[in-house]
Amino acid sequence: MEEWIDLRSDTVTRPCEQMRRAMAGAEVGDDVYGEDPTVNALQERAAQMFAREAALFVPTGSMGNAVCLAVLCSPGSEVICDRLSHIYNYEMSSMAALSGLLPRVLDGPAGVPEAAQVEEAIHPAIYYLAPTSCISLENTANVAGGRVCPREKIERVLAVAAERGIPVHLDGARVFNAAVALGTEVAGLTAGIDCLMFCLSKGLGAPVGSLVVGSKDFIREARRVRKLFGGGMRQVGILAAAGIYALENNVERLRQDHENARLLACGLAELPGLEVDLQTVESNIIIFRVGPPAPEAGELSRRLRALRVVADPMGPDRMRVVTHLDVDRKQLEVALAAFNKAVKG
Repeated sequence: MEEWIDLRSDTVTRPCEQMRRAMAGAEVGDDVYGEDPTVNALQERAAQMFAREAALFVPTGSMGNAVCLAVLCSPGSEVICDRLSHIYNYEMSSMAALSGLLPRVLDGPAGVPEAAQVEEAIHPAIYYLAPTSCISLENTANVAGGRVCPREKIERVLAVAAERGIPVHLDGARVFNAAVALGTEVAGLTAGIDCLMFCLSKGLGAPVGSLVVGSKDFIREARRVRKLFGGGMRQVGILAAAGIYALENNVERLRQDHENARLLACGLAELPGLEVDLQTVESNIIIFRVGPPAPEAGELSRRLRALRVVADPMGPDRMRVVTHLDVDRKQLEVALAAFNKAVKG
């Protein structure tokens, strides 16, 4: 049977046979009691990789972000974030629904506000103004096209935050992509950030799970909030084993996804009606515009499905494609041929 090529997201990856064996052989215990040895090993490994004191395994990245904001912030305060950020657009207003927080959105370049924008958005300490309780960054910036935020930009934001006494959170769902793209380690890239979340279930290829990292005191409270939000898990070492395998085997290979994204982007840019800004292709995500003579994005997506290629529209004139470990170079060539056929009808 002819295979499908799924370019919707790196969340569609499936565990490889070696990862499945690690899951099947995992030692387990009750994680709510803190007694799952595989979960504990994963958390220790994550804390070590980020040079933090502790880490916490959570079911999803959205829950990880929600937990971090709940720990850092007080109800009725504001969270500074970018207008394109995932926490603002795709987490069902959880910061408001769960923690009583208001996003203060900024239009930053490449999905991350500049330090000057952040400083201007912080309210003065006047009783009738909502205080700023957190600055949230995202790296890589998903909806900006997987753009990578360099350490220098982060440091400038951290300097403003330190001067004003405001904690900084990082939605690092794809922070390993950022580190690989920059040729650095995640510990150095994220140094000074108060807490962060990263996903195991995207480019790293695990089936489920994310981690929150921070200080011991922060993670102690995060564990309580995780339970409050319904995220307490029991014999979950079978999933943590997949995470350990991912961290040990699938970080450096992200470079292949980036190379494949560049190859795919160059191919798409040659097709009539597809507008790809190659300078913005920095990791494994490509967002491009669709216009005449190509059909609108929804119709293009339908034509691609008929050719067994899956890619989702982002409105009538934009599409997103994502490279990952389940799509190799040969499949990308097939996908490009399908795009060519779908564009030309």
